[in-house]
Amino acid sequence: MAELVVVRSKIKQHAKGCNVSADFAEALSREVEGLIARAAERAKANKRSTIKARDL
Repeated sequence: MAELVVVRSKIKQHAKGCNVSADFAEALSREVEGLIARAAERAKANKRSTIKARDL
């Protein structure tokens, strides 16, 4: 298992009444990593070193 960029306890808080499997947290973490990578590329393409909400 790679390092998670999401917090399992926070996922469980937001799941409201559902159990959360370990593979869900890992898959969500990969999705978030992808979002961050795409946002970073967009910021760089716009000649910025700061990722902003609009990069999502």
